[in-house]
Amino acid sequence: MVNDCSSSRPALLAGGLAALLASTCCLGPLVLVTLGFSGAWIGNLTVLEPYRPVFIGVALMAMFLAWRRIFRPTQDCKPGEVCAIPRVRSTYRFIFWVVAALVLVALGFPYVLPLLY
Repeated sequence: MVNDCSSSRPALLAGGLAALLASTCCLGPLVLVTLGFSGAWIGNLTVLEPYRPVFIGVALMAMFLAWRRIFRPTQDCKPGEVCAIPRVRSTYRFIFWVVAALVLVALGFPYVLPLLY
């Protein structure tokens, strides 16, 4: 297994994708209607609702794994590895917090949605 920060990229992507899948039952139809799409087929997005806890678990696990790889001490990185470069570390940390914010929005949206109607 590669011991650098670039191995956290798949965990960040998996966390973001799982959060989007967890919120497709509620966020998806609203986004589609906002963009002007309509039709009875939008109601079919609720088919994924039973899998929402699984997607939430995958998202949280992926975010934890990415956090563990990105925020480990610099001493764990060997010279010449990607994670030893300060600019790369700060970029990964910024991307992590952006993805974490998006995951929180996607996971919390179904609970805030009833307040909007």
